[in-house]
Amino acid sequence: MKLILVRHGHVEGIAPPRFRGRKEVPLTDLGHRQAAATAQRIAAEWKVDAVYTSPMGRSSDTARAIASVHGLMPRPAPDLVDFDYGEWSWKTHDEVKAGWQGLYDLWFSTPQLVQIPGGDTLQALALRAADALRLMLEAHRDQTVVAVGHDSVNRALLLQLLDMPLSGYWRLEQFPCCINEIDIGRRISVHRVNEHGHLLGL
Repeated sequence: MKLILVRHGHVEGIAPPRFRGRKEVPLTDLGHRQAAATAQRIAAEWKVDAVYTSPMGRSSDTARAIASVHGLMPRPAPDLVDFDYGEWSWKTHDEVKAGWQGLYDLWFSTPQLVQIPGGDTLQALALRAADALRLMLEAHRDQTVVAVGHDSVNRALLLQLLDMPLSGYWRLEQFPCCINEIDIGRRISVHRVNEHGHLLGL
């Protein structure tokens, strides 16, 4: 299977940053333009057999733009849902530092050792993401599949596909509407990570 792993387009709360997670935030105008450009970029290189998406609106809207170019409808993949930031949801970084200084520092130094208050752990995220990938692989072993997820979900998948530990979470950037290309067969080959040149000038 060839996996084209995409992050959703731009939303409010990316810059200046907030902990978005499970909060529904729609694509901005820029996000819609990014989704359209990503759809064209993918169509220029690959014939896509299926498009899967996180159930969250920003991902499903991005997936719909990509799928429509191929005459497809996005398929829901519940386990691609974003990280749950619990009590940190929609707070700014300054607000989280003010309330949870020690935990905030740990999140950016050793994220694999943190449970967000009322929310997720990286271990739970990685398990969900791996389940979503397993189901796609079982259904599309010799096909090309697009999966539209989130910054956190994509990082968790890439860590596993690259045989990296969860402690490497912050080493992998995922820009809005970036493209990652991975071949999964007898061995795993990662061909590109966080490609976003198609978004320049938007």
